[in-house]
Amino acid sequence: MRRLSAPIELFFVFLRDFTIFFAIYLIVSLSLNLEHGYAGIPNFGKVLAVAGGAFVAGFFPGRLVALISNIGTAQYNGFWDYSSTAYHTTIVDEINKILTGNPAFSIAILLLSILVAALVGAGLGYVASFPAIKLREDYLAIILLAMGESIRVIGHNFQPIVGGQWGVFIPDVFGWAGDLRYLAVLFFIGGICILVFIFQERLVRSPLGRMLRATRDNENVAEALGKNVTSIRMKVIMVAAMIGAVAGALDAFKTGGVTASMYHRETWTFWPWVMVVLGGAGNNIGVVAGVFVFTLLRRGIDFFKGSLDPFVPFSVVWLEPLLMGVMLILILMYRPEGIIPEKPISTLEESKLEKIKKFLKRIFRSSRNSEVDT
Repeated sequence: MRRLSAPIELFFVFLRDFTIFFAIYLIVSLSLNLEHGYAGIPNFGKVLAVAGGAFVAGFFPGRLVALISNIGTAQYNGFWDYSSTAYHTTIVDEINKILTGNPAFSIAILLLSILVAALVGAGLGYVASFPAIKLREDYLAIILLAMGESIRVIGHNFQPIVGGQWGVFIPDVFGWAGDLRYLAVLFFIGGICILVFIFQERLVRSPLGRMLRATRDNENVAEALGKNVTSIRMKVIMVAAMIGAVAGALDAFKTGGVTASMYHRETWTFWPWVMVVLGGAGNNIGVVAGVFVFTLLRRGIDFFKGSLDPFVPFSVVWLEPLLMGVMLILILMYRPEGIIPEKPISTLEESKLEKIKKFLKRIFRSSRNSEVDT
């Protein structure tokens, strides 16, 4: 039994990390699927919303708790301008002592921070889409890509946000869980992920979801039917940015710190695009499958890279991007619709549609019989 304890513990650690990673990226990919898969918006600046949410987690809760608890207002001015990492670390330690002994207060700070992150994400989505929302899709994609890159540069060079190149520590809002911290993180992030999935499924199966498909497939027809395509796209970008910002804040709280360089376009823009394309754009179930396959492959390589190193003729560091590139090429060549392609959603349930079909067939047969008799 002692020999099995270490492998079993290793497996549970892998399963825990895999599930948290999967849930966070599923939230981001679902928000991208809402934009690209259902509304046809080529958002190549997804990192903008994710980084915005993470920056809120690094900026807002620590200052709020310090202000409420009167910590750092006089002797620790470094917390406010981030001029001293030592002062900032000391203040975060004091904040963590307060949060550890008060679970209700910690959860309230967490929920409030996520709400603020969602609002900031909506604002960033509006600001990013406003200059080019009326232009063609390629110009909109370029603008969003540039905006996504700009937030990392601003966060890296403007210290008061998240400490510039050094980054900041975040108060541990899960510290009250003690040794079960990561389990609490897992359940909380998993719960948020499930809520986002249910919300998006209800959204895309509603008349609003059918309107999004209509604007994606032929915006001229949608405009002819009286739909404001520009307003619809801007609202979709704002809602998707809110969801992406929530994912960024959750990732920051899970990590316990924020550095601007952590949020770059490869990890938080191109990876979600690969997941959506791999699973099937315009299908939330397909996105779940794409995120699962991508996450399993990536986390498996990352977790077991030490064991794989003797069997790879090159550095195992390059194994992950090579496999991702090959997988994406194969999917685009042989299954461009993804693992689970998009399926048309009926306005009525299949049982009701079958009844209508049978009713129409009866009418058609009776009409033909009456014509024959005459």
